[in-house]
Amino acid sequence: MAGKKTMSSAVSFGLLWLRVLAGLGIASHGWQKIAGGFMPKFITGVAEMGFPMPELFAWAAVLSELVGGALLVLGLGTRVASLAVFVTMSVAVFIHHAHDPMKVKELALAYWTMSGALLLMGGGRYSLGSLVKKKTPSGR
Repeated sequence: MAGKKTMSSAVSFGLLWLRVLAGLGIASHGWQKIAGGFMPKFITGVAEMGFPMPELFAWAAVLSELVGGALLVLGLGTRVASLAVFVTMSVAVFIHHAHDPMKVKELALAYWTMSGALLLMGGGRYSLGSLVKKKTPSGR
């Protein structure tokens, strides 16, 4: 396989670690909003940020956290899931928490950074996406 890049086990394990920790964390935030009864307050907050159709945007954000986080844990559709989380965390960091002190916005900034890294690097060797790719004819 001359010229083919292979990912080291350490990098693959690092991506697994990053996916699982970021995915569980962000998914738990989405779940808290739904199961904890915070959606009405969250929808109000989205409206106050000036988004049109605040219910739609609030649900899109929550589902990006919940479903996107679960997909990150599994390593399935990692780049798409990371993009959804990255966009949601961009709004959280740069709009919602724009004027807040670092100690208030640091968790959203951490998720923004982790999802951005996964967006660029993908899920790695230890992911369902990698396993599926190997089993398809085009995965060679």
